[in-house]
Amino acid sequence: MLDVASQPVIPLRGKPPSTHAEQRNPGVPLDLSWVDGLRVNQSAVSRRVSTLGTRRSVKKDAQAAWLLKAITCIDLTTLNGDDTAARVERLCAKARRPIRDDLLDALGMPPGSIKTGAVCVYHRFVGTAVAALAGSGIPVAAVSTGFPAGLIPHPLKLKEIEASVTDGAAEIDIVVTREHVLTGNWQALYDEMHDFRAACGPAHIKAILATGDIRTLSNIAKASMVCMMAGADFIKTSTGKEGVNATLDVSLVMVRMIREYLERTGMMIGFKPAGGVSTAKSVLEYQILMKEELGREWLEPELFRIGASSLLADIERQLEHHVTGRYSAFHRHPVA
Repeated sequence: MLDVASQPVIPLRGKPPSTHAEQRNPGVPLDLSWVDGLRVNQSAVSRRVSTLGTRRSVKKDAQAAWLLKAITCIDLTTLNGDDTAARVERLCAKARRPIRDDLLDALGMPPGSIKTGAVCVYHRFVGTAVAALAGSGIPVAAVSTGFPAGLIPHPLKLKEIEASVTDGAAEIDIVVTREHVLTGNWQALYDEMHDFRAACGPAHIKAILATGDIRTLSNIAKASMVCMMAGADFIKTSTGKEGVNATLDVSLVMVRMIREYLERTGMMIGFKPAGGVSTAKSVLEYQILMKEELGREWLEPELFRIGASSLLADIERQLEHHVTGRYSAFHRHPVA
């Protein structure tokens, strides 16, 4: 039996990691022996995450550098019922130039040298975002498979994925069927995820576990492992629409599963917390988690993304304070 939370923080071992250029996860056949023994000690998880803000102090210039790095890992997101093409175009403009040039200059960075990791939209706006980001190198991520509930028929889920890839999405954020997790039907979850992976073709796939809906940390550990076995390139906490979205407890369990999968297969899987990561202080805790649990490579956008919108405004406020000594009003830093 593997007690996920009690694993020590140790250097990664096992098979040598793959390079970023090889980052597509081919998956492995479903082996329930990897899943059945997974257990999570809630108390141990809580003790571990309580130290994240106290074990490591990131201040002044170092904090500014960490926050600039965080911007490059943001999937700048708009997933609202009142989204319009104009809003998406404004979001893409912000993704290209997320920080004012005067602040970058004061921080010793060339103008335009920082951009976000991706822009995340509904399928309807994939073409709009692709056009607005042309030449920037910023990928478009599309939420798919009946986001956020994931309850449309399976063939329609596959068609939605294929349509977004056709329109130019380089990344697809899919939602799993929560029922498969809640009933312990791991074969059904594996088969579904395997189909999604095939439908994505060249696009990278992020598996949204909707952790606020599947409830227990043991369920989260098992669903993480099954999705990676079925070919997920990233595992993602939440849709942002659940009652509880990304938390450090859930994230610790998921990154420990990424570490376990790496040791078994040599494949480096990415992690994306989404929903509720809205302040510079909170994103630093997630960065520390990634650095301590998985290593420096997981601070790069190839392996770490944050699904957020308002987070960028708070980071920009903190960087302005670092440069000028003054806090500006939140409304002076609109995202879109």
